[in-house]
Amino acid sequence: QVQLVESGGGLVQAGGSLRLSCVASGIIFSTVTIRSMNWYRQAPGKGREPVAQITSVGYTNYADSVKGRFTISSDNANSTVYLQMTSLKPEDTGVYYCRIQRVSGTSYWGKGTPVTVSI
Repeated sequence: QVQLVESGGGLVQAGGSLRLSCVASGIIFSTVTIRSMNWYRQAPGKGREPVAQITSVGYTNYADSVKGRFTISSDNANSTVYLQMTSLKPEDTGVYYCRIQRVSGTSYWGKGTPVTVSI
C-alpha cells in the first residue's frame, strides 16, 4: 500500500517562506520505480493545478507563476519530496498536494496540506 503524507503547511505572511514535505511509504524511490514526483495546489474555488515536478533523475519543471520562488527536491533514500517556498504571495494560498507517478504511469496522491498567505 502506497501512502503519501504531506506536512509543513500553515499560515504565513506575504514574503515569508514555508517548506512542505511529502513522505511516502510503501514505495521505494528509484529510477526503476518512479517517473516523477510532483506538487499541485488548489486555491479556494479553483481547480487543482501543477506547481512543480522533479523526475527520478533530478530534472525539474515549474509553473511560471512560481519560477524563481519555489524549489522542489527529493531525498530518495528517505522517500521524501520537498517544496521550498519563498517570497510567498497571497495568490499562493491553497491546499498543496503531493503526487508520485510510477514508471508504469500509476499515480498516488496525498491528502494535502493547506497554505494560507496573508497580506
